[in-house]
Amino acid sequence: MSAIEQTPAPKSGPSFVVQVGILFLMTGAAIGMGWVSGGYLYGEAKPVEQVAAEQAKPHAAKEGTDPAAAEGASTLVQLPAITSNLAAPDSMWVRLELSLVLDAPQPPDLAERVHQDLLAFVRTLRIHQVQGASALRHLKTDLDERAAIRSDGHVKEVLIRTLLFE
Repeated sequence: MSAIEQTPAPKSGPSFVVQVGILFLMTGAAIGMGWVSGGYLYGEAKPVEQVAAEQAKPHAAKEGTDPAAAEGASTLVQLPAITSNLAAPDSMWVRLELSLVLDAPQPPDLAERVHQDLLAFVRTLRIHQVQGASALRHLKTDLDERAAIRSDGHVKEVLIRTLLFE
């Protein structure tokens, strides 16, 4: 044996306590970001029932003698379900049930024109365009814009009731 015994080199890197501290910090940051983004998305999303309840208020005012309240009334129109395959992968199917919030009652052919345009748009979607929360938000924005353009501004919002992929 040699006169000088070799000792193992000390471990380099952060200690266990530092690693646990960083883990708790990262977990807290993830929880906080999830809470903030959930609050943001909850504030923008409106269920169909809530929109219908909001519409009932102006309709109640319509029955009265106040014509100014009747002008702000909007109409909720449920579209037939859209069932189509995606552009890529073409083996994936989507079923989409939508409702339109119109500024005033409109002829039925307007809803049919919007429905056909949205069906054509859904057929061009790729799976990466609808994966994740931000992509879903972009999809809703695209649907809102296309419906407003097709209806000459009569559609105020498109409500997604059901979105199912198979």
